[in-house]
Amino acid sequence: MKAVERRAIMLKFADLLDKHNSELAELSRITMGAPYGAWGKFEVGMSSQQFRYYEGWIDKFPGESFPQEDGYIKIVRNEPLGVTAGITPWNGPAGNFGMKAAPALATGNCFILKPSEKAPFSSMAIGALVREAGFPPGVLQVLSGDGSTGALLASHMRIAKISFTGSIGTGKKVQELAAKSNLKRVTLELGGKSPAVVFDDANLENAVEWCANMITANTGQVCIAASRVYVQEGIYERFIQAYKDAIISRSKTIGDPEKDGTQIGPLADELQFDRVMGFIQRAKDSKAGEMITGGKRIGDTGYFVEPTVFTNIDINSEIHQDEVFGPVSVVRTFKTEEEVLALSNNTKYGLMAGVFTQDINRALRIGSEFESGMVGINCISLFSVSAPFGGSKESGLGRECGIHALRAYTEPKTLMINMNY
Repeated sequence: MKAVERRAIMLKFADLLDKHNSELAELSRITMGAPYGAWGKFEVGMSSQQFRYYEGWIDKFPGESFPQEDGYIKIVRNEPLGVTAGITPWNGPAGNFGMKAAPALATGNCFILKPSEKAPFSSMAIGALVREAGFPPGVLQVLSGDGSTGALLASHMRIAKISFTGSIGTGKKVQELAAKSNLKRVTLELGGKSPAVVFDDANLENAVEWCANMITANTGQVCIAASRVYVQEGIYERFIQAYKDAIISRSKTIGDPEKDGTQIGPLADELQFDRVMGFIQRAKDSKAGEMITGGKRIGDTGYFVEPTVFTNIDINSEIHQDEVFGPVSVVRTFKTEEEVLALSNNTKYGLMAGVFTQDINRALRIGSEFESGMVGINCISLFSVSAPFGGSKESGLGRECGIHALRAYTEPKTLMINMNY
């Protein structure tokens, strides 16, 4: 298919995603309780943005060439891998679909989408839009199923690449199956325990707003949630009071995801609710820290939980070390840069980090020392379609978004032209 034809199809598909934004978001609301205005609208829009961004790359993704001093011209082409696949999580099915499918299709691959069995509806509805957009049969497929279906994709001998977003345990299984089958390429995005570091000279209002927003967004069910907050001693008392007030204020926006004005919905299901409440209860029982707000279920119907904050947390405790995947944060003080870097890097995760300070030299110095794939300066827990998204350590392997995603779905081929005869 010519580049101009591929561009037209991807652009039409993006238009269809925008046209059906509310219907697709409604399907995510049914499966996981995500409020439309606070999450669903954004998530479907993110998918559309991905297709528009990569549509623009189709005729602009460059190869390379090298001089002929040795008598050979070297030309490097970026060739599609063939059949690729993506397994998306339940907490952001539509947005993750765009992150995986758009670069694969832009570079000339076929793509098979396998959504989480917990939230398959929006992905299945997207299948109908695929036909309407004009994709050739088989180029973009949607395959429903549970983990065993994902295992079949990861181990299939004809699939050249798989991109997975989910838990560390499942990600390791995907990589193992990929290695044992045909050594297919693997991209893994496996979650995080993102530290937000607030120095004495930080803009207090800005730091509080980012830290509070990014632990309650999507009810904390976000891989880049600001779940660890480290505050320098000089600003701690003012910060913790403002942060607590902000968390309590956001708690008042919890409610029925079908009602306008609801900003925070329920946790996705009973399993997730039990997981989050289990973390809270074990932290209380073990006296891992002081709970200053939240910690309770809201009502007796639905899986609503109060946003929860622990202070003076034991750094070796489960709730400090492990991803909760809910609206639960831990807060500690620090004195020096060396101390806070040791705290920040003392987990198996390395996805996102943030530093709040007015000193740009300090910001760049701290940012370079974080063991994470992404760093926010005076912000945290965000990403851009044009910049690489992914983590280090056990937070993942490879990158999505930007030109890095295009490279992940292509194979460089070197052509050497003999100029010596």
